[in-house]
Amino acid sequence: MRREADVVFPRLRVAIFVDGCFWHGCPEHGTKPRRNAEYWETKIARNRARDADTDARLRAAGWTPVRIWEHEPPDQAADQIEQLIRARARHLATR
Repeated sequence: MRREADVVFPRLRVAIFVDGCFWHGCPEHGTKPRRNAEYWETKIARNRARDADTDARLRAAGWTPVRIWEHEPPDQAADQIEQLIRARARHLATR
C-alpha cells in the first residue's frame, strides 16, 4: 500500500502529514455527516487506522512522523516542525 507524507526531510528522516479535520476524524473539529453516516464513520475509522499504521511503520524504520491538524495555526505548526528539525540535525551532527 502506497502512502505519502505532505513534506519529507529524507536526511533527517522526518515525515510531515497535514491531516484534514473531516478526513482524519479530528476530535475538535471533525464532523459526522447525517447522510450515509455509517459509510463515513467506517471510512474515517479506516483513515485513522491507516494513519496509525503509517506512523508505526515509519517509527520502525527509524523515521519520525509528525501530524499537524489543518486547523492548527500555520506559525505554530511551523515552529513545532522547526524545533524538531533543528533537534534532529543537532543529533545527527553529534554522531
